[in-house]
Amino acid sequence: METGARLRAACRGGGVTVEFDDDIKACAALVHRADPDRFMAVMAAPITVRPMLFPLYALNVEVARAPWVTQEAMIAEMRLQWWRDALQEIAEGQTVRRHEVVTPLSRVLSPHLAAMLDEYVSVRRWDIYRDPFEDEAHFDAYINHSAGSLMVAAAQVLGSADDTVLRDFGYSVGVANWFRAIPDLEARGRIPLLNGTPEGVRALAEKALDRLKSARSNASGVSAEARPALYAGWQAEWVLRHAVARPDRVAAGDLAQGEIRRRLSLMWTVASGRW
Repeated sequence: METGARLRAACRGGGVTVEFDDDIKACAALVHRADPDRFMAVMAAPITVRPMLFPLYALNVEVARAPWVTQEAMIAEMRLQWWRDALQEIAEGQTVRRHEVVTPLSRVLSPHLAAMLDEYVSVRRWDIYRDPFEDEAHFDAYINHSAGSLMVAAAQVLGSADDTVLRDFGYSVGVANWFRAIPDLEARGRIPLLNGTPEGVRALAEKALDRLKSARSNASGVSAEARPALYAGWQAEWVLRHAVARPDRVAAGDLAQGEIRRRLSLMWTVASGRW
């Protein structure tokens, strides 16, 4: 489906029409281009929550790519600081700068969530440089503050949801997405894993699966209203289990579901309510 048609469809669903302003449409188009998996997940969510999720996922696109658009470390640092400053304006109730992502984001985020996302931006400084992670705690902090904090924000703008459950789930989703990104990270000269041996990959995947299991065992901590935010992690278990069974698939970049399976698995997640 063409992007324009997808965005028109995003405004209609189940007999309900929601007006998307130009900023929301721009956020949706950005996510559609740069993060098709999350775009699919938002389109599977109720139409009424899409204007809340698209700005957050557009923020994620902008922050994730900020360290990579220049070879100059200082410029990359400035780009990340720009987003930290924008979030600080929201957190402190200041006049918020006019921007197609920041403006709708200011209508979505509470001051608390905006303040929490400061560290979400800050940890992306690792992407600028070529230094490896210092230790397991450093790696875990990166995943927790990037993927975990995004999961917390996305769920809690929709409804009540327990932080611990969301961070366990966010960690598992973050590791799964990290595995899928490893070939590109290595091609860019980064050292993405503390232990890139098959044993190390398997151990990390098993750890992430354990946290996924923990999140699911406490699923009652996520309200029905917040649940659509968790659709974005619908492929995590599949990726992690394949990394356990065949760790070599990580380095080979062979952790993508086929298109039919990808769509059917998302449909099953939505229909079953099991994330």
